[in-house]
Amino acid sequence: MPRPRKRARLWLRPERIRDGKVVANATWIILDGGKHFPTGCAHGEVALAEQRLSEHIAEKYQPKRKLKDIEEIDVADVLNIYFSDKEIEPQHRKRFEGRISRLAEFFGGMMLSDVTGETCRRYVVVRGNSGGARRDLEDLRAAISHHKNEGLHRGEVRVVLPRKGESRMRWLTRSEAARLLWTCWRHREVQAWNTGTKKGKQVATKKRPLRHLARFILLGLYTGTRAGAIASAAFHRGEGRSYVDLDEGVYYRLAQGKRATNKRQPPVKLPPHVLARLRVWSEIPRKDGSMPEYIVEWNGRPVASVKTAFAAAVRLAGLEENASPHVLRHTAATWLMRQGINL
Repeated sequence: MPRPRKRARLWLRPERIRDGKVVANATWIILDGGKHFPTGCAHGEVALAEQRLSEHIAEKYQPKRKLKDIEEIDVADVLNIYFSDKEIEPQHRKRFEGRISRLAEFFGGMMLSDVTGETCRRYVVVRGNSGGARRDLEDLRAAISHHKNEGLHRGEVRVVLPRKGESRMRWLTRSEAARLLWTCWRHREVQAWNTGTKKGKQVATKKRPLRHLARFILLGLYTGTRAGAIASAAFHRGEGRSYVDLDEGVYYRLAQGKRATNKRQPPVKLPPHVLARLRVWSEIPRKDGSMPEYIVEWNGRPVASVKTAFAAAVRLAGLEENASPHVLRHTAATWLMRQGINL
């Protein structure tokens, strides 16, 4: 029986030395089917070499777009087409890739006709996380729907989703919100001495690692904006950015160039005290002397996610652990309803 063919993979070809001199530096090579494909990447360019490998595999394996019956179509082909056609914002790309990879690992090799309630329930068990499995299967459902809308298969395929978890009703009281903001503003990074008689002793530094989160929280509490729109909020208009008009006091939450969805993000008038803060922040230079572009920045760049920082702030403030960044949206709505504002 012939040995199974190995998948395309990277190989670091060692440097070549002749007469005591280096005649060729170490370089990454793609090995595929007994052939060598150069990447042009040196020893230290591992990430770039991996990207070249992904591109090589993608170019090599392009599913045929031809109308077939569901008994003849590999689920991996359906996922591959969806992955190629779907437009994903950069900040969501990594999670999207992770979901597609998990689905391909489980369903790859199955035909579309094999996608049944039984196989979907088995995926939930293997995934081990009902909420995460539901989100993955939603992508599978979307991929199959996209495949059919493109006119590429006959027949009906139904993806069975696990039951939704209970809605989160957590919101912050005024005192909890104040405590969370105060914690973010005051907290200092703690480091341990590495040498000398004080080795191992914990010392508070001058670094304030959560101050950027205070800005995020303030904007979330008083505008009820989703985390992604706050992360992209800028002081000037630009492609892919939401925008704060400091002259008119209006926050345009839908990022420029982004299509409106059912998660409505209409412009919102900023409360006077929040607008005053934003105007001050827009005039505070970065450490390198340049002026800030975004409202919430970390090391001079817009934040991609605040989940880790928010969890740390919640713990330091002594709040319940089930509070997440989305709780700011719940809080904004609850405070407004308690004031008698029309829904």
